[in-house]
Amino acid sequence: MTPERTSDLLAYTPMIHARMFMETPKFRDHHFQPTKSGLATPPKISPDEAPSDLYLDGHPKIDRPLFAQFCANSPEELLQAARYVEPFCDAIDLNLGCPQGIARRGNYGAFLQEDWGLIYRLINKLHMNLDVPVTAKIRILESKEKTLEYAQMILSAGASVITVHGRQRDQKGHKTGLADWSVLRYLRANLPPDTVIFANGNILRNEDIFRCLEETGADAVMSAEGNLYDPTIFAEPPKDDGREYWKGRDGKGGYRMDAVFRRYMDILYQYVLEKPIPVRKPLFLPSDVQNDGGANGFGIVADEEVDDQPPVKRQKRDKKHVKPTSPNLLAMQPHLFHLLRPLVAKHTDIRDALARSRAGDIPAFENVLQMVEGAVKRGLIDYEANPAQFEEADAPNEEDKVSLDNDESSMTTVKACKRPWWVCQPYVRPLPKEALEIGSLTMSKKDRRRLEEEKVMEEARAEKAKESAREELDQSDGMERREMPKEAMVAG
Repeated sequence: MTPERTSDLLAYTPMIHARMFMETPKFRDHHFQPTKSGLATPPKISPDEAPSDLYLDGHPKIDRPLFAQFCANSPEELLQAARYVEPFCDAIDLNLGCPQGIARRGNYGAFLQEDWGLIYRLINKLHMNLDVPVTAKIRILESKEKTLEYAQMILSAGASVITVHGRQRDQKGHKTGLADWSVLRYLRANLPPDTVIFANGNILRNEDIFRCLEETGADAVMSAEGNLYDPTIFAEPPKDDGREYWKGRDGKGGYRMDAVFRRYMDILYQYVLEKPIPVRKPLFLPSDVQNDGGANGFGIVADEEVDDQPPVKRQKRDKKHVKPTSPNLLAMQPHLFHLLRPLVAKHTDIRDALARSRAGDIPAFENVLQMVEGAVKRGLIDYEANPAQFEEADAPNEEDKVSLDNDESSMTTVKACKRPWWVCQPYVRPLPKEALEIGSLTMSKKDRRRLEEEKVMEEARAEKAKESAREELDQSDGMERREMPKEAMVAG
């Protein structure tokens, strides 16, 4: 991203459990690292008394603006937890949108939405006692009107910003479905004009950001899962062609996975490990073969040098591997599985090598990076030889492009978003009806019974509509209506 575009970004921490953060120093050290000395006691410092050992979270040069996001069900615990991070962030966010089972069991996230009194106290406690603003993330309720009332309560408690996820609480996993942007537009029209609203949901591609802002009237757009699968989602295509961005002959393209993987590793070297970034050779381009007479010399293992045994197996490993405590290193493997999803689905050897890579084992991840670069190289060469094999025969037409919100099928969205496997791209979940058809989602007895009742009612409405249509046709033929005698109704 350009420096100008980067200035438009706001980052959130992952959701932090307020009680555990308040009670356990080790938990604090693993989830928020503003200084190398940690957060032993709640620091209360003025801007001119900033600690000399600033590290990562909330660092004024690399991690601001920053909202620290908590889940909680106790106002006092939330306040005590927030005081630890207050000097290093720009707002405290209360997550009222988490729909996962762990949130149900812990009584937080979206499972507080039946207790408006508690939610009010949580937000108001922070609003009255902190020097930074309070914000909240919510999910929509069963109706627009109820969602509006919910949002008004949260704002009245002292929230400065509301982030609205356009899905209800039960829309998760295979039941995720589409976010309802019309509810956000309704909130925009009915809340005070100066209300700051962030929109969340249905953000799969960079162009969805601007479409969402236009359709909802929101002030900003949040991406969470979409940003994991495609970390370039907020970046526009570069103005000049280079080695990091790929574009096909149909004009569709995206940032290459090997390029983003490299950037990810370089960030870890520079900020987490605080080591020099390795000197790397340029990423491969097909033109290098013509210019150099071969594909070697570009940091890529030649095809004939790759055997059935991935390099990680041939390297001598330290058996006394010590698991790191840095959350940045612990998150490497899941982050890369999100990023490389289309690639590892095709190249199972890379998937296996990544699965064997232990947290903090940087040489192992460097090896996976080399394997990814080799796979991308071969993919680019194959594309140059036969582009048609990578292009969708049924690419979306103009009608498809304006109907990406079709709630019956995800195929149009898949076709619009799909890129070759070496390009960063979103993960498009099957919609609930599709998930039911392919068996990845099973319906409970209660839901099945409700669906059957709805089907019966729909058939009854359709039959009634047919009868009404026949009556209108009879009445419009111009003939006089007379009551038919019973004898005329007897056959024979």
